[in-house]
Amino acid sequence: MADLNKLTIAAARDALRKGDVSSAELTEACLGEIESAGALNAFVHNTPEIARAQAAAADARIKAGDAPDMCGIPLGIKDLFCTKGVPSQAASNILKGFKPEYE
Repeated sequence: MADLNKLTIAAARDALRKGDVSSAELTEACLGEIESAGALNAFVHNTPEIARAQAAAADARIKAGDAPDMCGIPLGIKDLFCTKGVPSQAASNILKGFKPEYE
C-alpha cells in the first residue's frame, strides 16, 4: 500500500477492514515518522512498546470481527491527558515525573 501516513482515518479504517493493511503496519509507519522527525520534539514521551502491543490486540479484534470503527488506528495523545503508567506533565515542572494510575 502507498504511504500509510498519508491515509485519512476513514481510508485507514477501510483498509484495515478489507485486510489491505494491518494495525501493526500502520503503527510501525507512524513510529517511523515520529522517529525521523525527532528534532521537532513533537512527542515528549514515546511509548512504542505500548503502541505495538495495542496494534497486535487491535489486529486480533479486527480479525475476529469484534472491532469498533477506530480500532487499529494509531493516534498521539497530548501529555495533558492522563494515560495510565505514562508520564503526563502537561509541560509543567510541578508535574515532572508524574505517572498517573488512571486514564
